[in-house]
Amino acid sequence: MPVPRILSFGDNVVDCYADQNLMYPGGNCLNHAVFAHRFGAETYYAGAVSDDAAGRLIRSALEREGVDISHLRNLPGNTAVCVIGTEDGERVFLGADLGVSIIGPTAEDLDLMAKVDAVHTGRSSHIDAWVPHISARSLLSFDFATIQDRERIGRVGAHCYLASFSGGGLAEDAAIDLAATAAAAGALNVLVTRGENGAVLMRSGQVTQARAVVITPLDTLGAGDTFIARVLVGLLRQEATSDLLSAAATEAAHTCSWHGGFGHAEPMEVDLTLSKTVDEIYRITKPVPAP
Repeated sequence: MPVPRILSFGDNVVDCYADQNLMYPGGNCLNHAVFAHRFGAETYYAGAVSDDAAGRLIRSALEREGVDISHLRNLPGNTAVCVIGTEDGERVFLGADLGVSIIGPTAEDLDLMAKVDAVHTGRSSHIDAWVPHISARSLLSFDFATIQDRERIGRVGAHCYLASFSGGGLAEDAAIDLAATAAAAGALNVLVTRGENGAVLMRSGQVTQARAVVITPLDTLGAGDTFIARVLVGLLRQEATSDLLSAAATEAAHTCSWHGGFGHAEPMEVDLTLSKTVDEIYRITKPVPAP
């Protein structure tokens, strides 16, 4: 079975569990790099941290997980943080500070993109303007998260090998309609995760559904990232749709059995006074301009 090579770009934070006084490395793209490596891929992570406790945790955790960090930048400022709460096992985002994490690709990053099988990024990386440049070099996996804006889906989805959505509150028909919208834009494969209701994967107009593995979750943080990573690895390996979806559901449930995205907790050493609401973050953050 071939070993896929995947680069994840941008979106790293430390998830701060104030009630535990612990911080965990996280962020969709960083989590994706770790989980894809655990699933057998050769993975690279390109992002930006500072030389503070949070940044050092991210760097050391990626090294311990076997992710290539030769494209991880160290910039002056503060590493991005996200404040996490939990309600009945479900993770709740209470606030965030993006620090130095919002960056555009360098020439070296673009060179690496041309050498790997796929590049994963998403909404939280704020690099929509770079999507055409990435997809010209490699297969693009893009996490839209909860975005359902058809104009943005059309603009980004046209370049996607895998377009992923978080649809925990969507009924089955609405999830399939969302997948069809992205597929009509040009996305070759579309994944809509639906939490305890499973997931939908649309490939070449064909819809396959997966049931969620029934568990009592300790913490759902990172479960969606796990699902996306396992689906992308399975697609690159040309696994049967039903097989890769079943494996993704099992792995996502497994992620819910520990705190944080993929573990590696350390005592919290961040300035939470910098935190803003998630809505405010998306309102004030300027996207990375086109090259």
